[in-house]
Amino acid sequence: MMYSTVVITGASSGFGEGFAYKLAPQCEKLILIARNVSKMQEIAASILQNHQTKVEVWPCDLADKSARVELCTKLAALNTKSILLINNAGLGDYGEFGTSEAEKNRLLMEVNMTAPVELTHCLLPAMQKAEKAHIINIASLAADLAIPDFAMYAASKAFVASFSEALRIEVAKQGIHVTAVCPGPVHTGFGDNARRTGKNKKEVPFRKWFYTSVECVVNSALKAVQNNKPRCYPSAKIRIAGLFVRNAPLWLLRLIMSTRPRKATPTT
Repeated sequence: MMYSTVVITGASSGFGEGFAYKLAPQCEKLILIARNVSKMQEIAASILQNHQTKVEVWPCDLADKSARVELCTKLAALNTKSILLINNAGLGDYGEFGTSEAEKNRLLMEVNMTAPVELTHCLLPAMQKAEKAHIINIASLAADLAIPDFAMYAASKAFVASFSEALRIEVAKQGIHVTAVCPGPVHTGFGDNARRTGKNKKEVPFRKWFYTSVECVVNSALKAVQNNKPRCYPSAKIRIAGLFVRNAPLWLLRLIMSTRPRKATPTT
């Protein structure tokens, strides 16, 4: 699965970093997009030690409208034979909506929803001209399930999944393939960023046995793209959970969600 150009948002850690290392030997040019410049440079240097891939670091705060406009201008200028866009960047907020901060809610919506829409829109003309074009949108198992204490995050991922499904149908005849990846909880820096100031770092919003690895998510996502799958639920337990969630009655899901570990406790 070779690409002339691979574009990854949220490329400084987690899934983004995993995709970067995995795809480095499978592309000619890798474009890393995130806020953490030093970490992206570190990843780029590591890749260049082992591969002939050209790696470009494009710093961007995807929550900043003017920064996104500048980024979209650069992306729209790309002229490539084949391209893979991975809309991976995301923010979370763990805690009750009633005590959330308006600014953090805005940032979450900008990064999780507005950014993938704008980046995809500006790259579509280049994708339509390319011989091969794929889009991976990182959604979540939460896209199928309203989760208390993750209300904003789950809603934003439902948007990503729905957007991906509709876009897939619209661009299919143009040879552009869209896959929504719906992982469950994964041990990345996401949890620390989602946790609110003053909350206990030991608290676990998901049961430990439910976690999967970054490697599993990355490998499953790329396999789904190769097989042109509309959705990807990494690991057997996530696929089973996804199947259950999509078919269970709402009253049962509400009951289950009311019993999950969710209490955000203050630090002591």
